[in-house]
Amino acid sequence: MSTLNIAAAQTTSIAGDLAANIASHMRFIEVAGEQGVELLVFPELSLTGYEGEVAAALAIDPQDAVLQPLRDLAHALGVTAVVGMPIRLKHSSAVLIGALVLGADGSLEVYSKQHLHSGEERVFAAGFGGSPLSIGNDKVALAVCADFSHASHAAAAADLGADLYAAGVLIGEQGYDADAAVLQGYARQHAMAVLMANHSGLTGGWQSAGRSAIWSEDGSLIAAAPGAGDLLVVARRDAGAWQGRVIYVEQAQ
Repeated sequence: MSTLNIAAAQTTSIAGDLAANIASHMRFIEVAGEQGVELLVFPELSLTGYEGEVAAALAIDPQDAVLQPLRDLAHALGVTAVVGMPIRLKHSSAVLIGALVLGADGSLEVYSKQHLHSGEERVFAAGFGGSPLSIGNDKVALAVCADFSHASHAAAAADLGADLYAAGVLIGEQGYDADAAVLQGYARQHAMAVLMANHSGLTGGWQSAGRSAIWSEDGSLIAAAPGAGDLLVVARRDAGAWQGRVIYVEQAQ
């Protein structure tokens, strides 16, 4: 089994401030690159915050030049970064919750959230999912928050041969234990590693629990954030064995 180095980015999003959030994401990508991370997953709507009131105004075509600095940095450092952004696809006015895959090879792929949380339909339309990613010899299936609340979503990922199920989420303290148990259960049931990247702190009026985590294929916890804070939860697999750590990220001054 080949080596694999992955990380969940636990970030504080500035409400509706795309420029500030892009700068923050660039710092996270830099730190991930320093750690040899191959796949870096950010929380749901990480580039804008979970801000429904401004999502339609901020929604972009995935190919928009505003993302080019992030794409260039990911390419230069060899990090595949999955960032959260409201998007509009060509020939459609619908606003989707996107997870944009900025490839280490300079490519761009799009995943859109398939299952909306109650109330999100006022702003967003249900999306179309996306194809699994290839990271080295591993296949990665993406999810965005409420996607994983549908057991069929994780089952479909497993049926496609996913080695890793990676979810960008917004989970509060009240729902954290139940949601974490669901994700851990998917790891055990489907024998695939599971990554959860959660927001740090307040976003869209929701107080996130932080506590981003990664579980191994047997459901064992590899690493988890102790609470909120801007940090990376990193997991490395070598010869079939996982090791994890938490790295706090300081923003450049």
